Amino acid sequence: QVQLVESGGGLVQPGGSLRLSCAASGIIFRFFTMGWYRQAPGKQRELVAMITSRSDTNYAESVKGRFTISRDNAKNSVYLQMNSLKPEDTAVYYCNARNMTRNYWGQGTQVTVSS
Repeated sequence: QVQLVESGGGLVQPGGSLRLSCAASGIIFRFFTMGWYRQAPGKQRELVAMITSRSDTNYAESVKGRFTISRDNAKNSVYLQMNSLKPEDTAVYYCNARNMTRNYWGQGTQVTVSS
């Protein structure tokens, strides 16, 4: 059974930082492209950042220079370091794992940026 379990969300003031973690099980992690997506109320889910099996990365324009995605294949985990957070970063953040034939989602973790 595949599981993606996110953690690290919470309430933070503007300008603050959070680090999200996603622990994967039930997949051969190192072969999967891992991604972080987010969905704000009333909006569509959007890609935040992704990292391939070769550790190539891609970021949404809105988070470039502020967020960093990384992976640890030994721990079957992917991380999202979020700095200089803004109120518009408020959303539910979802972990995603995909390859040529499979696509999996975590349950999401809430990130709220507010003073």
